[in-house]
Amino acid sequence: MTSNIATRTGVMIGTGPLSFDDVVAVARHDAPVRLSDEALDAVRRARTVIEDLASDAIPHYGISTGFGALATRHIPLDLRAQLQRSLVRSHAAGSGPEVEREVIRATMLLRLSTLATGHTGVREETAQAYANLLNAGLTPVVHEYGSLGCSGDLAPLAHCALAVMGEGQVRDREGNLLDTAEALRDNGIQPVQLAEKEGLALINGTDGMLGMLVLAITDLRRLLKTADVTAAMSVEGLLGTDDVFAEDLHAIRPHPGQALSAANLRKIMADSPIRESHRDPEACTRVQDAYSLRCSPQVAGGARDTVEYAAQVASRELASAIDNPVVTRDGRVESNGNFHGAPVAYVLDFLAIVAADLASISERRTDRFLDKARNHGLNPFLADDPGVDSGHMIAQYTQAAIVSEMKRLANPASVDSIPSSAMQEDHVSMGWSAARKLRRSVDGLTRVLAIELLTAARGLDMRTPLKPAPATAAVVAVLRETTEGPGTDRHLAPEIENAVQLVATGDALAAVETVTGPLQ
Repeated sequence: MTSNIATRTGVMIGTGPLSFDDVVAVARHDAPVRLSDEALDAVRRARTVIEDLASDAIPHYGISTGFGALATRHIPLDLRAQLQRSLVRSHAAGSGPEVEREVIRATMLLRLSTLATGHTGVREETAQAYANLLNAGLTPVVHEYGSLGCSGDLAPLAHCALAVMGEGQVRDREGNLLDTAEALRDNGIQPVQLAEKEGLALINGTDGMLGMLVLAITDLRRLLKTADVTAAMSVEGLLGTDDVFAEDLHAIRPHPGQALSAANLRKIMADSPIRESHRDPEACTRVQDAYSLRCSPQVAGGARDTVEYAAQVASRELASAIDNPVVTRDGRVESNGNFHGAPVAYVLDFLAIVAADLASISERRTDRFLDKARNHGLNPFLADDPGVDSGHMIAQYTQAAIVSEMKRLANPASVDSIPSSAMQEDHVSMGWSAARKLRRSVDGLTRVLAIELLTAARGLDMRTPLKPAPATAAVVAVLRETTEGPGTDRHLAPEIENAVQLVATGDALAAVETVTGPLQ
C-alpha cells in the first residue's frame, strides 16, 4: 500500500493514507488532486467483485438489499439504481447553518481517499467525480446538523454525494451559490448515475469528523507555540521569573510537552532587560510567582501531549478505509462496524477540554496585568489616566466571556447517544457534534490568546525605559504596525481583531521565530 504524495502541483492519491499536510493543502489552499494508477487499479478490482455479487440470487447488504433497519428487503435488479439514488436523496437531510468550505473540502478529500483504497467497490468514474469537484473548486452545500457520528457522517456525506449526482446546490470558489447541474455543466463535469453499492459507499465514513480533527490539530499546534509566546510576554511584563523554567527542573518531571514548553519560554525570554532589572534577590522580595505564570509549562505541556495523542488517533483514521460493507483484499464483501466514530469522537472532546484550560490560564495572566495590587507598579487596568480611562478593563471581560463559553463546550458530546433507525443503530458516537464544538473552541482560544498578547504588549511598553527581550520585542513591533501603543482610550474592538489576525495567521509566532529560531 503506497502513501499519497503531496507536491507543489497538488496531492496524488494512492491506496495509502493522506498526511495532515495533504488535507490542509486541499481543504484550505485548493491544491489539486489526482488519483494514482495504483489507486485506479484497486478501484477496478473491487468493482469487479461488486458486479459479480450484483447478479447473485443471494441477497447482499448494500448491493441488493435495503439499508439499516430496512436491510431485510431484497431489491430486484431493475430498482437498484433507484435504490442508490433514493439513499442519497433521503439521507441528504441536513439542517441549519452551512458548514465551512474547508470542512466540506476536507470531507470530500477523505471520502475520495477511502474510495481509492479499493475497499468500497465504487466505479472509477464515481471516484474521479470527487476529484473533479475538488479541482473545479465546487463545494456542496452541507448543513451543520444531521450527523450522529455513526454509520458514518451520513447527512453531510450525502449532501456531498448529491452534488456528485448533479443535484442540490454548490458554491464556487468565490462563494457564489449555484445550481449543481448547471455548475457541473459549466465545468465540463458529468454527473454520476450511481450503480450498485455506490450510494452506500459515498456516505458511510467518518470523514467529516476526521477532517475537522485534522484541521483542529493543525491549528492547535500553532496555538500552543503562540501560547508560550503570550505566557512569556506576561511573565516578563509582570516582573516574573524565568528561573522556574530551567531545564533541570522540568527533567525531574519528564512529560515531553512540558519540557518543550519550558524550552520555548527560556528562548523567548532570553536576554530580557526587564527580567535582569529584578534578578537581584535583594531587590526582588517575591519568593514565588502565581500559578498562572509559574505553571505555564505544566498546563501548556499537558495540552501538547494531548494534541499529539489526538494526532496519533487521527493518523490511524487517515490510514483506515471506512465503509460498510467492505471489499476485502481476498475478494470477500463483509459487513462491519468500522464506521462507528467513537475513537475520533473521544479525542475531539479531549481537545476541547485542553483548549478550554489553556484559554483559562491565559485569561488569568491577563487579569493580573489589570489589577494594581498584582501588576507590580503598572497603572490600574493599564489605563493612561485611570478613572478617566478604562484601559483594557473590558478586554478582560471579553476574554472571560469566551472562556466561560469554552468551558461549556468542553462538556463531552461522545458520552451522549440517541438511538436511531428503529433501534438498529442503537448506540452512536456524536463525533460530528464533538468536532463542531471543537472548531468553536479553537476559535475561542485564538481570541483569548490574542487579547493576552494585546494586553501583555501594552504592559511591556509601560515598563519603559526598560526594554523587553528581543523575541518579545519582535511581537510588540509587529503588533504596532497596526495598533498604537499605550495612550488614551480608543475603540478597542478593532485592536483586538488586529491581534486576533496576528495569532490566527501565525504572524505573531513568525515574528518571535525570527529571533529564536523555530519553537517546538
